[in-house]
Amino acid sequence: MPNFTQIFVIEVDASGQGIGVVLMQQHHPIAFISRMLNQQQQALSTYEKELLAVVFAVQKWRHYLLSRPFVIRTDHRSLKYMLEHILTTTFQQKWLVKLMKFKFSIEYKQGKENVAVDALSRLKDTECKALRVQTIQTDVLDRI
Repeated sequence: MPNFTQIFVIEVDASGQGIGVVLMQQHHPIAFISRMLNQQQQALSTYEKELLAVVFAVQKWRHYLLSRPFVIRTDHRSLKYMLEHILTTTFQQKWLVKLMKFKFSIEYKQGKENVAVDALSRLKDTECKALRVQTIQTDVLDRI
């Protein structure tokens, strides 16, 4: 098994009204996403909502993930075995095709331990109140 401390980890959760996702590296969160589900998506099964959260996260951060293996953590145990299931809906078939170009493994993480994404998936429709931008200044180019 590869050393997962150096690669990206995506933690996902879906609730009745939204999805929450955290991108982590070396056990530190580096990006967060929370999104409300539309009416059609709210009618999906729990399995499909969790799968939607995975696909949404992978597409959002694809430029980080295409060239390396990564781990997806979910509190929906059956998602861990999605490659072994028979895909019964067109949603599932379409989303699995989108994931096939990536190298990933899926791990189960108990819901009570999945605190950050659980909170993100339950956010009501909100707007950005503050944005923090951090820049690094260096004199490397001046020294060259």
